[in-house]
Amino acid sequence: MNSAVLFGFGTMIAWGFWIILGNVASNSIDPVMAAFLSYATAAVVTGVYVAASDVSIAVTNRGLMYSGAAGIAAAIGVVSTFIGVSVGSTAVVSTIGGMYFVTAAVISTVALGEPVSVQKVAGIGLALTAIVVINQ
Repeated sequence: MNSAVLFGFGTMIAWGFWIILGNVASNSIDPVMAAFLSYATAAVVTGVYVAASDVSIAVTNRGLMYSGAAGIAAAIGVVSTFIGVSVGSTAVVSTIGGMYFVTAAVISTVALGEPVSVQKVAGIGLALTAIVVINQ
């Protein structure tokens, strides 16, 4: 199996558990605190993985800047998600939130110059259709 596909499935399964566990946490404590604790735990686990593996610890200014920006985006996303599941349907929040790839596809085309294809446009259209269908 292609490594990208394998990691993609790992991502899908992990995010599936994350949203359900985040829902339970957000209904047990303040959703913003639940989001903070979720990402604090993730930072510790990732740090242990870095320390225990042969991952390069070299950091460039560019890598640091974009990693920080990604962290800001992740913080906004996790807080939005945890508040969303505490006030609404987990199915709706997770489906709409799971469409982040639409945002990534548009940004990668506009900012990174990745080519637009018929398949990419069709996929985005189907994803947007899914959002409409699940919200009915």
